[in-house]
Order: sequence, then structure tokens, then C-alpha cells
Amino acid sequence: MSAAVTFELDVLDDLLAALSERGHTLIGPTVRQGAVVYGEIGSAADLPRGVTDEQEPGRYRLGADGGAALFAHNVGPSSWKSHLFPPSLRLWSSRRDGQGELRVEEEPLDERRLAFIGVRACDLQAILVQDRTFLDGAHRDRDYEARRRGCFIVAVNCERSASTCFCVSMGTGPRAEAGFDVALTEIVDAGGHRFLAEPGSERGADLLGALSTRPADGADERAAEAATERAAAGQDRALDTDGIKELLYANLEHPRWDEVADRCLSCGNCTQVCPTCFCTTVDDVTDLTGSEAEHVRRWDSCFSLEHSYIHGGSVRASVRSRYRQWMTHKLATWIDQFGTSGCVGCGRCITWCPVGIDITEEAAAIRATDLREGLEHADA
Repeated sequence: MSAAVTFELDVLDDLLAALSERGHTLIGPTVRQGAVVYGEIGSAADLPRGVTDEQEPGRYRLGADGGAALFAHNVGPSSWKSHLFPPSLRLWSSRRDGQGELRVEEEPLDERRLAFIGVRACDLQAILVQDRTFLDGAHRDRDYEARRRGCFIVAVNCERSASTCFCVSMGTGPRAEAGFDVALTEIVDAGGHRFLAEPGSERGADLLGALSTRPADGADERAAEAATERAAAGQDRALDTDGIKELLYANLEHPRWDEVADRCLSCGNCTQVCPTCFCTTVDDVTDLTGSEAEHVRRWDSCFSLEHSYIHGGSVRASVRSRYRQWMTHKLATWIDQFGTSGCVGCGRCITWCPVGIDITEEAAAIRATDLREGLEHADA
């Protein structure tokens, strides 16, 4: 793979144009309704120039002190999951023709070639986690596979962290290490506004080779390294993952579950903003004549009472059991299922929880009063 290069701000538009010319639909960060979300963009002018964000448990606000930077913000409420695993998707439809013949048609695949612009390191890992969920098992998801195929990823390394970020402790950031085609670090200083770019694949190297760039010098490399070091140093939250699976399995009856249930609204916000959650349900909809029907998959949440409903009632009737299911699956049983944690440390679940429940705090509280230790002391 070729070495890192540097290009000036105006070349970013050339990069986006080159991707468009190669048949990619550009998806990137943009500001809508007071938040940074990922949607279709046409040029660098659509990116959130100068926009920063303030995030705390249960709080999110945009600011405008990012100067000329295009990527001064952190992750917002949406994730790239929305474009690879859409919130609502018709799987098939059926229609009875005039002769009474029933015809069933599978939904055509969305085979657009997507290009994700500005993917953070934690979200890169989230995409890889979902790849395991939808592509590596015995039953591949055909829609996800079609959307993921040919997807070009331009990552952006973080130079600041929100107060809710904890990717360092999860080993998922703030620097992009894998899963990208091109990784950018934005540098804005007395020397100008530029990007240090690193190829992560052959097609990434090919794209950079078509642009007006120069070999990255030592100063730019040091500036890029310092930026991600600042982001890492700015993280106060951490999740201790040492033996986390065994810890949670051994503490299914811990009293902390009751304490968090007293605060949890069971609203499902955490699952909706999470970049790896994949719970779904299906709806069957018919027209008034009964001649047409649709089978639609939509996002669901393990926090809803209906999600665990089987004949006779819901398996998880209490908020306590639903929060425990979510957190234990995210940090423990996911490892058994897919060989990796379901958490990437993005902090969205903390920011977008209306009552500010913090998954790192809950895990730490259980670890601090591990029931296994209490049993050991009792035996002594």
C-alpha cells in the first residue's frame, strides 16, 4: 500500500467528484433539525463546516466554534446502519390478479454503490460488527449484502472526543485502523487547511493517485498524530472489558438491575441510536379488498414489551429484565454469538438516553459489587 499523502481543502471536492464519477452515491454528515446526521450529499459545501457538538448524558447541542473545520463534530443520533440496514424495508409483496392467481414478488435489491464520507473509527468497527451479524452466519441477509457490496468508505480520524465517548477503552478508536478505503485526518493550523490521507485498500490508493496530492511530510504526520492523541486524552469515560462476559453472566440477579430499572423509561432510544443493534419485527399489511399485501421488516427494540411476546404473554415483562437483556447481550452474549463485543464505545446510548443512564457506570457498579466476591467472603 502506498504511503500517506497530503492534499489541500479544495481537493476534497475533487475526491467527492471522482467517487461520483465512478458511480457512487455520496452519503456524509450534514446538519438537519439541530443534529448532525448522515444523508446524501453532493459536495463539500454540504458538510457541517465549523459545527461542533456538546454531549452529556441525556444532552446534545450543536455549536459553531469549529472554525473552518468540516469534521469538528462527533457522532450524532444517526449511524451508517441506517443506510446498510434501513429502519423499514419491504421484503416482498403479493397481488391477486383478475383470474384469482396469487403472485408473490420479492423486493428488488438496492444495488446502488454507496460511498460513506466521514466515518469515525468507532463506526468503522460497528460496520464490521454488523458484517459478522448479517454476512458471516449460515443465513446471509441479501439486502444488507447488496448495500454493503461495493461500498466505498472514507474514514475521518477524530481530533476531539465528546464527553460520552469511550472508544479508547473498547479498542475501537479514535484512530481508524482497518475497514476503510481512505482515512483522512483534517489539519487546520497556521500552515493552512489540508488533509492527510492514508489508503486502506487498492481502490483507495487508486483514488488518491487520481488526485492532486503531495507526499505527507513529517510535520503533517506529527500534526495528524497529535490530533488523535488529543482525542484519546480527552476521554474521561471507560468501560473495563476484562472478563466482562463472565462478570455479567454471574450477576444476573444483581440488585443493580432494580436500581437502573427505576430510572429507565424503556423507551428504546439506546437501541435506535446504537450502530450495532439489529432487533427487528415484521408487519403484514393488506389492502381493504384483500387482493394486495406487503411483508415489511422494521427496526424493533428489546426494550419494547411486544418484542419478547410469545403465545401467552411477554417473556420479559419487567423493565429490569429488558435492560438486563440489552446490556448483557451487548457486552456478553454477543461475544458468544459473533466472537466480538456488540459495543464500540461511541457513547450514543448515553447521550440519547432521556434520563442519562450510562452503560459504563452500570457495568462499573456491577463490577464493584460482584456477587461472586460476596459469596467468596461468605464462605471465608
